[in-house]
Formats: sequence, structure tokens, C-alpha cells
Amino acid sequence: MKCQLCDSLSNVHLTQIVAGKMQKIDLCDKCAKEKGVNDPTGFSLADMLLGIGATENMKAGSPEDLQCPDCGFSQQDFKKTGRLGCPTCYDTFHEGLQLVLKDMHKDTVHKGKIPAKLQKSKIYQTRILELQTNLQEAVRTEKYELAASLRDQIQQVQNQMSAP
Repeated sequence: MKCQLCDSLSNVHLTQIVAGKMQKIDLCDKCAKEKGVNDPTGFSLADMLLGIGATENMKAGSPEDLQCPDCGFSQQDFKKTGRLGCPTCYDTFHEGLQLVLKDMHKDTVHKGKIPAKLQKSKIYQTRILELQTNLQEAVRTEKYELAASLRDQIQQVQNQMSAP
């Protein structure tokens, strides 16, 4: 195979999967060295795992000399290994990690999935709680016609909830 940068014989073969698509890069020794692939300080495991430049985003999010108070791990250590040293590192490097995670995923909060029936049930329960709160307020302020209407709405939602 030929180097994708200079067309000489390639000896270094890198594979990266981005958004479910595999990308292969073939480089000769000279180009690999220029790009820092053979130099452990120039080409980091974290960059390989998170996408080239992701750790640069982490640096932009917090001071570069920041260290974990528990284990002494630094951003440089993360860049070299692609791992954090202890649970406190997640709090220490929170800002920078948010940027890295946002690049990797759609969001930084896991929302998960729930079964459709449970989702429907949660919607009904939330609606009933809202109506009950409004009903209590209507009774407290002596708005009895509104209270009767809210009572009927609660009954209607409960009937919808119990229907198959």
C-alpha cells in the first residue's frame, strides 16, 4: 500500500471508527514520524480514542496545570493514557470532560430509554399530579366551579389510564 500523504510505501496503518464508519489511514515511516504517530508524546492514546483534537478541547476548558487533589493525575496524564486516575478526577476535570464528552456523544446527560407503556403511564401520572395541585389551589381559593372541572378532568385522565 502507498502512503496517503506522499505516495511512498506505507508501513504504518491506522484505523479509526467515526460515527459508525471505519476510516483507514496508511502512512510511510517518515510521514508517521512527522505526524507524531511513533512519538508517544506527540500522538496520544486519548486522541486516538476520542478523536484527534478532543484533548485539545479539554485543555481549552480548564487550566493545563490542573491536578487531581487525591491522586495527582494531570491533564497530560489523561492525554497520554486516555484514562483518569480516580473518581475525584471526574470532578477535578469536569469542565474539560464535558467538552470532550459533548464531542463524542449527542449530550452529556444519559437519558436512557423506557418501555412505551411505562412512558404513557408516567405522562398520565404527571398530568394527574398537576391537576390535583390545581384542584387543591382552587378549593383553597374557593373557586368551586373550577374545582369541579378539575375533578372531572382528573377522572377522565384516570379512565384513559385504565383503558387498554
